[in-house]
Amino acid sequence: MALILDTGPLYATLDRDDADHRSCRHLLEVTTEPLVIPAPVLVEVDYFIHTRLQPGVLVALLDDIRDGAYLVEDLQPEDYRRVRQLCDRYADADIGFVDAAVLAVVERLNEPKLATLDRRHFGLLRPRHVDALRLLP
Repeated sequence: MALILDTGPLYATLDRDDADHRSCRHLLEVTTEPLVIPAPVLVEVDYFIHTRLQPGVLVALLDDIRDGAYLVEDLQPEDYRRVRQLCDRYADADIGFVDAAVLAVVERLNEPKLATLDRRHFGLLRPRHVDALRLLP
């Protein structure tokens, strides 16, 4: 089992001024499971860091990844098929590549939960392996 991280909670842990900083930081600190970042999430986090924070924050995150605090999960060929299905099925709900990729990774890893602040999108998405995801924090 692992705790898969969407963009919101990961970014919130990096930005002390974020309204969700404390709850997301606490979630990551108390979990005993590996922390998994789907690779596309890093692109969004990089964007937010560069538009809202200082470049040193990205360097620190990369150091944490290098040191094993987080595992980065690359997309597999079958994930792209699932991403395409999700983007097509939920086109009217503004489900983009990153959200679809996160769900594809969650499904492939058979995780029943997801760390996300995006309850609107992930509350709408229907995973293949469970009736609904448990959304944390």
